[in-house]
Amino acid sequence: MVVLVSNDLAHDQRVSKTCSTLEKAGWEIFLLGRMLPDSVPFKTARLHHRFKLPFHTGVGFYACLQWSLFWKLLWMPYDAIWANDLDTLLPAFLVKVLRRKPLIYDSHEYFTEAAGLTGRAFQRGVWLAVEKWLFPRLNAVITVNDAIADAYLERYPNGAAGRPLVVRNMPLSQKREERDDALWADYNIPCIRPIFILQGAFLDKDRGVREAVEALDSIAKGTLVVVGAGVEFEWALEQVDSAKGRLFCLPKLPFESLRKLTASADVGLSLDRGVHGNYWMSLPNKLFDYIHAGVPVVVSPMPEVARIVEQWQIGAVIADHQPESIADAIERVLQVPNPEWRTRCELAALSLHWEAEEQNIQHALKQAGA
Repeated sequence: MVVLVSNDLAHDQRVSKTCSTLEKAGWEIFLLGRMLPDSVPFKTARLHHRFKLPFHTGVGFYACLQWSLFWKLLWMPYDAIWANDLDTLLPAFLVKVLRRKPLIYDSHEYFTEAAGLTGRAFQRGVWLAVEKWLFPRLNAVITVNDAIADAYLERYPNGAAGRPLVVRNMPLSQKREERDDALWADYNIPCIRPIFILQGAFLDKDRGVREAVEALDSIAKGTLVVVGAGVEFEWALEQVDSAKGRLFCLPKLPFESLRKLTASADVGLSLDRGVHGNYWMSLPNKLFDYIHAGVPVVVSPMPEVARIVEQWQIGAVIADHQPESIADAIERVLQVPNPEWRTRCELAALSLHWEAEEQNIQHALKQAGA
């Protein structure tokens, strides 16, 4: 099976977990993705190819991506196609028709309502036209949560696949890392508790980084650690000096390193602003990373996120994104002893893990006739 992605293969944990599940089902995987200027070596035993494109943004990027994927899919040997996100679906569908291969579409987000298309009517119109043409013709569709599945069903009630199957992007079930005060020194961060962590591979606009930094002024003591990359991450870097030792920023870390660091924090922050349809319906990966690390959370009042937090009683939901509201939620979490939070998170992690989601991948394969 060939698995298509438009991003750098090295950092996509959902794709990695999906490939492992497919391999358990007997499939041999060939990964096809991009080589970016800052791509790190991709250490994997799986067959893979990363191609370079002359453009990295805009119309040129998407045109070159579509052509590159189409051309490679047209000639390489495989038995089925797994397309991740709408920007890989068009070439996958065209080749599916030409070569009569099963196709499974995994929609990681509500693509046409993403922040990057806000205020860009032409670009959004193009992708919406692509989606409207392809989606009703797909036999097997997966997405990341119930809100997006319901939105797609409402938009395409007569689609061949029916309501998309839901495979939430949860961590693999594994033993929780223990808190390690000494670990912070490895990153030149003093262990001055409480420590709040906000992580994200793409901390772009409206991901809540600004609000978290501004909330520090309303919190009596504590350290904020921001881990990731993106526009808001770069902004946070510029605030480090003025934060007077209360703010630290780390670039993207390998998954295992990030997992250990997260387990040594006191509170995990997920403060995405639901200003776009995609954000409002999202279920951020970091929420589950915090849960599996045994760390209580402070989260935005987005329905999918709030439902998890309230169901398992693992943190606090902010009233709004005012710094005072965020600080109040953090203070409420800190009033509960840390061992109690860890116990609640451990209980939640027993149900919220990747292995509990895998069955819908098997169902999708059957729907596609793979």
